[in-house]
Amino acid sequence: MNVQAQTARLPRLGALTSRLPDEFGVLVALGVIVAVIAIPHPTFVQPFNLFQIIGSSAFYGMIALGMVFLLALGEIDLSVGWNFNFSAVITAEAMTHGIDPWFSAILGVLFGAGLGLGNGILVVGLQLPAIIITLGTYSMFQGLSLVVNRSQPVVPPDTITSTSFFDFTSATFVDNVIPVVALIFAGLAVLLHLVLHRTRFGYRVQAIGSNPEAARLTGLPIAWTKVQALVLVGAICGLSGALFVGFRGAIDPETGGTFILTVVAAAIIGGTPLSGGSGTVIGALVGTLIIACISSGIIFFGIDATWSTFVTGAVIVVAVAIDRVVRAQRTKRIRGGGA
Repeated sequence: MNVQAQTARLPRLGALTSRLPDEFGVLVALGVIVAVIAIPHPTFVQPFNLFQIIGSSAFYGMIALGMVFLLALGEIDLSVGWNFNFSAVITAEAMTHGIDPWFSAILGVLFGAGLGLGNGILVVGLQLPAIIITLGTYSMFQGLSLVVNRSQPVVPPDTITSTSFFDFTSATFVDNVIPVVALIFAGLAVLLHLVLHRTRFGYRVQAIGSNPEAARLTGLPIAWTKVQALVLVGAICGLSGALFVGFRGAIDPETGGTFILTVVAAAIIGGTPLSGGSGTVIGALVGTLIIACISSGIIFFGIDATWSTFVTGAVIVVAVAIDRVVRAQRTKRIRGGGA
């Protein structure tokens, strides 16, 4: 009887887990990581420290939110880090030439979108995967950015950094605890989540990534959707770069160059598969926080900060392995139920 009762409970357990949101597992993982760090180091969970972590990770985190769309398409943009850097350089250079900071920021967003459009035109025109095209534009954007900034940090003058744009991007709320960039990060996550799951563009992205041949036969605009996704990612790179200039007050020649690993890691850890067909923007946000907490936790435990890159890579491997196991179990359960 006990065996029969346990067997009867299995379908109920499966039905219960199927009702849980896709981000449930990664949220649990984030909670475990925070607890592991906070138990020996209670100061880690002080609101000021937690929101500082969110604020500092928001810049690559925003790009991770956009990368979800490309991964859901079965594509990847390797140039996002240097798109971010180049857009930030253009924003800062415009400010140093006397252009209004708000208009300079808009220019930076449009410039990032333009770089994304260039990637999209090359991908569609040459009919090559985005990973190949952006492997080339990765170096192109880096080289052009270094030409524009003359391999030197671009620092807007004091007369510019005292204006409303810089006051806004560096502002904090609720007793100087919550940075504006953290709120923008969260707001962008909600907006892109709705775009992915509530708009025709989002449906197309997931349909094309799930089965490109079926999408082609049903007449979905595959080429146009890929261009749109690359422009979206480029615009987010530009937005992040412009906000970075306002938040930090300058842009270094190398800042953002290593973003690609962290961006892809955040999206994958959050539950977006490399195989395409689905994606979770909220998961990418949580994945960003996991990486940020791990990096901060390494410092709290007194471990050399250079280990953070290794740990990030290890977390990617573990996340991909878990994702494979979970998907295999779901497939087995579906086939078993169909039988």
